[in-house]
Amino acid sequence: MTRICIFGAGAIGGLVGAKLVRAQVGDVGFVARGAQLEALRTRGLTVASETEHFTVPVRASDDPSEFGPQDYVILAVKAHAVPGVLDALAPLLGPETAVVTTQNGIPWWYFHGIESPWAGRHLESVDPGGTIWRRLGPERAIGCVVYPAAEVTEPGVVTWIEGDRLTLGEPDGSRSPRVRRLSEMLGRAGFRAPVRPRIRDEIWVKLWGNLAFNPMSVLTLATLDRLAGEEDGRAVARPMMREAQRVAERLGVRFPMDVDRRIAAAAAVGPHRTSMLQDLERGRPMEIDAIVGAVVELGRLVGVPTPTIETVLHLVRLRARVAGLYP
Repeated sequence: MTRICIFGAGAIGGLVGAKLVRAQVGDVGFVARGAQLEALRTRGLTVASETEHFTVPVRASDDPSEFGPQDYVILAVKAHAVPGVLDALAPLLGPETAVVTTQNGIPWWYFHGIESPWAGRHLESVDPGGTIWRRLGPERAIGCVVYPAAEVTEPGVVTWIEGDRLTLGEPDGSRSPRVRRLSEMLGRAGFRAPVRPRIRDEIWVKLWGNLAFNPMSVLTLATLDRLAGEEDGRAVARPMMREAQRVAERLGVRFPMDVDRRIAAAAAVGPHRTSMLQDLERGRPMEIDAIVGAVVELGRLVGVPTPTIETVLHLVRLRARVAGLYP
């Protein structure tokens, strides 16, 4: 039986893991901690949405060595937390273990598996000193662009707001046996999990909105419908997104839509509090560098100015420092 570990049983890890367990897809274990771990052990994991409500018993631990080497590790912690969990991940990694990266923003393996002047380069904003690259190994990585919106509304309970697509892709664009197998398992669990040969295109389409609306939500406390639906929000988002598009296109990315269509798609989500705003409200560190700082770093790398993004980056870093949530 396929061994799958959900490392980080928060909103997305909890949602994906619970649906895998319900569908009896593989042998699924959860690495969690604190109140979430206690709830998983005593009450199981509950997923609640407008259309369904279910609870599954799960195997959960704060000690990954209890699970041993896995076929897949679904790494569902925030991007800034990855360097700090490398020791804990080690017992889960066998010679063939794939690590499925669900983080928002530019992934640490971005320059692996492609022909590029920067092939093999790590990004300081995402992977300081190249520690993740060296210790995890980019050959383990499977990219996953996460579209569901969900929140942990109380320990052991994930409220699923909308979305069921988890787009997958190998860094080198291949349809490897391991990524096809993962796609099939996620499909059996009820997700749409297409395998894309150009996963970076999809990473940028999601990032396109996140890099504007996530930090703007922290600065304004506004929900997504207002940030994308009101002209004051769009007046800041548009130049940020156009700057990002120029950076991405210099890197060979193709966008399937224009800026205004992407903004409209964000507005259609409704009064959703972005993940970054949720983190601010709960006193947790935010994915500032992977979502915003990485685009500035890439802009400098390819020689594309990003003045609006840089201004917002400085403001949101300051906001995070004031809240004691940024080193």
